[in-house]
Amino acid sequence: MVTCLCFELVRKTKLKDNSDKKSKRDKSPSSTPSPAKPERASETVLDVENRCRIFSHQELATATNNFSDESLIGRGGFGTVYKGRLDTGEEVAVKMHENGGVQGDKEFLVEVLMLSIYHHDNLVHLFGYGAENNRRLLVYEYMPLGSLDDHIHDLKDGQEPLDWNTRMKIAAGAAKGLKYLHNEANPPVIYRDLKTSNILLDHEYKPKLSDFGLAKFGPSKDKSHVSTRVMGTHGYCAPEYASSGKLTHKSDIYSFGVVLLELISGRKALMPSCDCVDSQSRYLVHWAQTLFSGGHIEQIVDPKLSRKGGFSKKALRRTLQVAMMCLLEDANARPLITEVVTTLDYIVEYKSMRRTTRRGQRGDTERAGTSSSPDEMTRMLNVLAGKSDPLERRRVVDDAKSWADDWRKKGSQSTAASASQC
Repeated sequence: MVTCLCFELVRKTKLKDNSDKKSKRDKSPSSTPSPAKPERASETVLDVENRCRIFSHQELATATNNFSDESLIGRGGFGTVYKGRLDTGEEVAVKMHENGGVQGDKEFLVEVLMLSIYHHDNLVHLFGYGAENNRRLLVYEYMPLGSLDDHIHDLKDGQEPLDWNTRMKIAAGAAKGLKYLHNEANPPVIYRDLKTSNILLDHEYKPKLSDFGLAKFGPSKDKSHVSTRVMGTHGYCAPEYASSGKLTHKSDIYSFGVVLLELISGRKALMPSCDCVDSQSRYLVHWAQTLFSGGHIEQIVDPKLSRKGGFSKKALRRTLQVAMMCLLEDANARPLITEVVTTLDYIVEYKSMRRTTRRGQRGDTERAGTSSSPDEMTRMLNVLAGKSDPLERRRVVDDAKSWADDWRKKGSQSTAASASQC
């Protein structure tokens, strides 16, 4: 086993900044410095605080049975992914980068940096990397259930669709990973590539964010955004980022709203042409917003959910409201990720709280909590259309959060009542 110190992101600037090379030559004690050579991913500055394992190419070839077709588990724009087993016995996924040049080096460096210094239950774990002779390899923990994309789109024959509660737990877990990046990481991170294929699932459907090659550190305190080249995936990019290159944490919130819509609808962010009628937009966001605005929310729902125990109409309405708030055109009006996490946690608990309440008392539980009156729908539509003031937008967010909080209290009271009768 070879262990060494991991590198700093600052090194990536040397791939394109000749002035930095000049500065280094000026500080060198040598009076006749040799000409600078282009930096590669394996030539790095060391970060004394963070360590990850460096693998030789032979070690990873052995782990993956020489990168055989039998070990191949995925393929994408970045390259290929192989399943392997380390000499320690641990199962891993080995990602072979095939995106060469400066951009490929940059994404490789960023991913190793991010996953070396940031650790959370909802971020994929990086064991280490290999970088011999321009062959860039990343070694992750193996996620046996693949990506979320594999479980909601183009299901294989005989594959069971995800039920409502599992989908909501996945959404809540992904939101917690995003919350860590936005609020707890230091410095904060903008993920920039949130999509269903980058949400991996362990054997218990616990989600973990992966693929950090496009991630950026958030703006400094005196800045409102990070200006950068527009990159990402069609259907997930926030409109203000796509049009101006101005990146903020609210850009991730928009992408999360798209993922939440995919979980609810079972449709892809960029729908196939055959699913669109006449001149209908192929973007899932536009399709869902049209149905939501027309009050046809049940037409948005994945038909496969009816075969997996169904769902609460109340929970559906609240979840769609969260998604629509995340997808607001005005980035500043979108909720914070902390608000999204709080609401989704309550929605996940809603099913069990509803059962507890029904055991403790009789009545129509669908009418409990906040009402779903025409006035409430009008308020929500006004928010989506940008016709409301900031205070009204805040009321809608608070209303969505307080709804399931009422259910939590009802469930606790019912549990206490049942216990007192025993």
